[in-house]
Amino acid sequence: MKKLNWKSVWINVRLVLVCIGLVSLYSFTLKRNEGRKLAKSVVEFTADDNQFITRETVNKLLIENKSGAQTIRKENLDLNKLENSINANDMIETSEVFVSIDGVLKAVVKQKTPIVRVVGETNSFYLDREGKKMPLSAIHAARVPLVSGTVDDSNSKDLCKVFRIIHDDDFLKKNIIGIKVLPNGGLIMSNRNFGYAIDFGLPINIERKFDNYKAFFQKAVQDSLLNNYRIINLKFTQQVVCTK
Repeated sequence: MKKLNWKSVWINVRLVLVCIGLVSLYSFTLKRNEGRKLAKSVVEFTADDNQFITRETVNKLLIENKSGAQTIRKENLDLNKLENSINANDMIETSEVFVSIDGVLKAVVKQKTPIVRVVGETNSFYLDREGKKMPLSAIHAARVPLVSGTVDDSNSKDLCKVFRIIHDDDFLKKNIIGIKVLPNGGLIMSNRNFGYAIDFGLPINIERKFDNYKAFFQKAVQDSLLNNYRIINLKFTQQVVCTK
């Protein structure tokens, strides 16, 4: 009969005991950590642009309208629920919520970007880059073109293609200050410094029309002709037609 190697057995027993001890210590630490209350809550915005919603408003959503983060235990947190609550706000595009090692509940928030303001008879609102409605802010007004006429689910997708191009182009963003949506779907635009109207026509061939307009504007400024025109017609992609 082969003798037991008590030394080897003892080494194995010690390894098992050490593993049990580590698991117990980890479980105890995890349980104790979960039972701790949060140190504080912090809200950060992803850009330094003007804020359309206050940190205080987001913080109330973050701590679920409790008196403060210090009253919340980590074990009671549902981070997905908190993110969904923040993202449901019409000012917010997306957010990320997490708890740092030192017990700080943190929300990193990206606001929606308004690109136009739709002005109606009974209400007014912004549209963001995706064509989604965004309410007006009590703390900041965005300097974006004013849009009048009917903007709804039937035309907002096509219109937002026009709005995005204006917003993303440095020249157009400074030059175009108003857009009227006609009943037939055509667009009449107004500019910042001159008295003419821009008859854009339907929201088709958008890039080509704006390229024609920018080329015309540059030449007309050099020749000091812009004050002579009443209407700049961009309907025809091959040419710009001006009416005095």
